[in-house]
Amino acid sequence: MADEAVAERAAEPASHDPQKPQGSRSPEAPPRGGERGGERGRDRGDGQAQGEAEAHDGPEAGDDEAAERAKERERAADRIKDLTRDPLAEEDGEDGPTDLAAAARARRAGRKLLTSGRDFTSFDRSRIGHAHIGDINVSLDARRSGVAMRGGPVPEEELRRLRRAHVEPAGYVRLRRALESRRLLVLGGAPGTGRTSTALALLDEVTRDGAGDGGRVRRVDPHQGEGVRGLVGDVNGGEGGEGGERRGTGYLLELALDRPGTLPPDEMDLDQLASTLAEGDAYAVVVVSVGSAANPLLAGRYGMVCPPAPSQELVTVRLRERLEEARDHEALERAARIAEDPEVIEAVGLDDLRPAEAELLASLLAEHLLGSLTREELLAGCRGIAAVQAHEWFAGVDRALAAAPSSGDGRTPVRSATAALFHPVAFRIALAVLGGGSHSAVSAAAHLLTWELSVQSDPDSTPSRPLFCDDPESDRALSRARSDNGAIDVAGAEVTGQLIFYRGSALPAAVLAEIWDRHFPVRAPVVRWLRLLADDPRPQVSVRAAVAAGELSVRDFEYGFGELVRPLAEASSPRRRVFAATALDQVAGHASHRKAVRKVVDDWSRYGTASLRWTAAMTLGHGRAADSVDAALDALARIGVRDQGRQLAVASLNVVRLLTLPECATVLRRLGQWAEHRREEYQDLALVTIVRLATTGVDEVLDDEPGTPLGDRGDWPLLLALAVTRPELTGTLADLLWTALNTARSRDVAFDALEALLRSASRGERGEGREGGEGREGGDDRMRPGLAALLPALTSDEHDRQQLEWLLRRMMRDQDRPLTTEQASALWRLAVPARQRRSDEEESHG
Repeated sequence: MADEAVAERAAEPASHDPQKPQGSRSPEAPPRGGERGGERGRDRGDGQAQGEAEAHDGPEAGDDEAAERAKERERAADRIKDLTRDPLAEEDGEDGPTDLAAAARARRAGRKLLTSGRDFTSFDRSRIGHAHIGDINVSLDARRSGVAMRGGPVPEEELRRLRRAHVEPAGYVRLRRALESRRLLVLGGAPGTGRTSTALALLDEVTRDGAGDGGRVRRVDPHQGEGVRGLVGDVNGGEGGEGGERRGTGYLLELALDRPGTLPPDEMDLDQLASTLAEGDAYAVVVVSVGSAANPLLAGRYGMVCPPAPSQELVTVRLRERLEEARDHEALERAARIAEDPEVIEAVGLDDLRPAEAELLASLLAEHLLGSLTREELLAGCRGIAAVQAHEWFAGVDRALAAAPSSGDGRTPVRSATAALFHPVAFRIALAVLGGGSHSAVSAAAHLLTWELSVQSDPDSTPSRPLFCDDPESDRALSRARSDNGAIDVAGAEVTGQLIFYRGSALPAAVLAEIWDRHFPVRAPVVRWLRLLADDPRPQVSVRAAVAAGELSVRDFEYGFGELVRPLAEASSPRRRVFAATALDQVAGHASHRKAVRKVVDDWSRYGTASLRWTAAMTLGHGRAADSVDAALDALARIGVRDQGRQLAVASLNVVRLLTLPECATVLRRLGQWAEHRREEYQDLALVTIVRLATTGVDEVLDDEPGTPLGDRGDWPLLLALAVTRPELTGTLADLLWTALNTARSRDVAFDALEALLRSASRGERGEGREGGEGREGGDDRMRPGLAALLPALTSDEHDRQQLEWLLRRMMRDQDRPLTTEQASALWRLAVPARQRRSDEEESHG
């Protein structure tokens, strides 16, 4: 048969086609096949039974029975077609789309974000305010140390140590010049970033020739006086009239503007303070936390942001201090090499270190070099750094609410600012759950959680929050976050948007561990919030939330299973059941809980309600909820064939997902056994799975990251990707697809699947073609090896080639998306090798 035969006959009318394959009634009906690969000839039996009926009952009875058989075949074909639709789209309508690829990407991102192998319980939490490891005892809690700070002079010894150890941040000279010229500096920064040390260093420099007996650098107690106004009186000497003794003094005032009812000073107050400082030849630095309340201060003439000090330099300075006594000149170099060890970097899990954290890391490295800490103890201490940061963020956040002032009548407490107080906390939790997603998604989720936390804290009041006070820069600074542009899944397409991440891989898990293990009352609002996220139609939200729910359940499986997994597993919404299945699989990823998860899934597959069986099927598809692939296939078959195949669609989807595992051959062997089973439900399970395999993309079912044989072919149809990456299975794949193509009730939908497969390869993408793809002979070169492996195995005899010829002619006559002559010829040459084409031509001429 010539290469152009398909193209030549495509232009001929169907009723006058002399080369039309025998048995094909029209271009819309493919020719029926014979025996191959275990095919039982069940469809060929229809004609024999029809002839026997006509002979026995006469022509009229035979016609009635034939019509009834035709209707039965049509109903069976419609049923197969229904079962091959997306089982996750039930709530959106019969043909509602779901983005499985986006869900798979979100699940991989969530697992990468939270599953890092850290064991936070190995860090001593009994003294969480300090990092106490061996002989190392370093204060890390910047918030509590600041709150407990008392007013008074700063000792000269502390200033000398500060001069020796302080690392100047970028822009330090600019900060000093601003203080010298204006006398007053409002310095903004996140807690723990070294803003107080920088303020003290600035005051130490500008007051070198300053006050005597009163102390040249003084801290001002933020809880006494009236803030900035009180500082004016302190500069003037207060009630004691000590103004003369305070000339040339530097004052440090830390304002806590995040407390309910606290108002920032206005510009007139700052001007008055600056004037008073100039009269007394004094200086002052007012330290504030970045945030909505501090924005007017930082935007004014006195405001400047304090950049953090460089992490590497901080560690080096601290190491030099620790190793001075050892008198080992090579110790610092060895410590630097250990600090750059990938295992140590992974254990720390922070992109940049704050001063106290750098001091702790330097202490750990020094103690390890001096033999006081083993490597395991070193790594355990490094893992604890992020845990301490998480504790600092959440410890005593709502302590101020417990002692709220009365409203004036002596009865009703004033609790109006709960939402503003809880928003930074909610943002950190939302970022731990949805980190790597869009900034808008994290912000929206944070506002939902702010509401839940506020209602939980004060159920008798309706939380209120100003609408124009969000500050993305403050959110990032207060949560150690960073933004970057990246791809976001929107309605099945990828667009560029702003993503947000923690500045450190250890922080998401540390935050979840902190709120779940140490703050039990927070669990109820977080559970309600996660249930709300489960209903979000965006996979980047619902799937990531499910992964986080699984990690939380690992920390307390009884609570997580009872409050999150089981209720959502029984929900009527497929989206909620997918959430439960994803969370359950995340739990199964931990060896400590895998046995319990497998017991739950097995029980649901055997004795559960319809919803629980559906959820069990989705969990089994991940490959970790059963003792083996064979056990998973047994459970999926049990679910799929029960109740006349009511849940066959979801079972077949998860059988396809198992094909991405190394045990792919086991799955294919089981499909062949189901196809030969005596029960029609098992046959249908095999047929539907085969058709779904031909229409599923790699990125819709793959858990692996790019870099694996399948992961590098994410935009390929799974059938072609398996034919290339597992060439030993190509014959089995072709036999299974041939079975679906030559079985009456699956024939139509199988040919549609094969057409979609050919179009995806000829145009370079699944679905719509890539721009410029039309008219390119051979289509996407990357997929040619897959077609070259599969098509010859699928068309091994003349009848199979006739079926392919019929399909190519149908595709060329498609009025909406006609296949070009070049594309059809290229596909034909891939399917029929040159040797076979010459043989066919010789037979036709003979």
